Amino acid sequence: ELKRFPSLQTDIATAANESLEKFRDESRKTVLRLVEMESSYLTADFFRKLNAEPEKNLNPSDKKKNAEPAKNPNQSGHTGSNVNAYIAMVCDTLRNTIPKAVVYCQVKEAKRSLLTNFYAQVGSREKERLSAMLDEDPQLMERRIQIAKRLELYISARDDIDAVCWK
Repeated sequence: ELKRFPSLQTDIATAANESLEKFRDESRKTVLRLVEMESSYLTADFFRKLNAEPEKNLNPSDKKKNAEPAKNPNQSGHTGSNVNAYIAMVCDTLRNTIPKAVVYCQVKEAKRSLLTNFYAQVGSREKERLSAMLDEDPQLMERRIQIAKRLELYISARDDIDAVCWK
C-alpha cells in the first residue's frame, strides 16, 4: 500500500529509524549502568560460594603446589583465583542481564511507543507538508475534500431527520 506514496514511505522509515535510534541509545545507557553496577559491587553470595568451594577456585598449578586448600582465601596465592572467580561470576551475570536490558529497552519499548513517536513526529507537520507526503494529484485531493464535506452534510441531515422522526 505504501508503494503508492513514496514520500510517505520515506518519512515513515525516517521517523521509525529516529525512534529506534533513541531506543538504542537508552539501551546502551542501561547496559553501561549494569556493567558499572556489577563491576563495583561484590555480592555476599559470591563470598559464600568462594568459602564453600575453595578447592574449585584454585588454579590447576595452585592445586599441584598445595595439596590442601588454604584456610584464608586472601592469601597471595589465592587472590588471583578469587579475582578470576569474581570476574567469571560478573561475566555470567552480565551474559544473562544484557540481553534482557536490550529486549526491554529496544524491543518492548518499540512495540509500546513506536507508533506514538511516529504520530507525534509526523502529526506535528503542517497540512501542506502532510499532503505533499502523499504525492497526491491536486484534483484528486480537491475531489476528496468535496466528498468529505458532502459526507458531513449527509450525516448532519440524517441526524436532523432522526431527531424529527423520534420526537
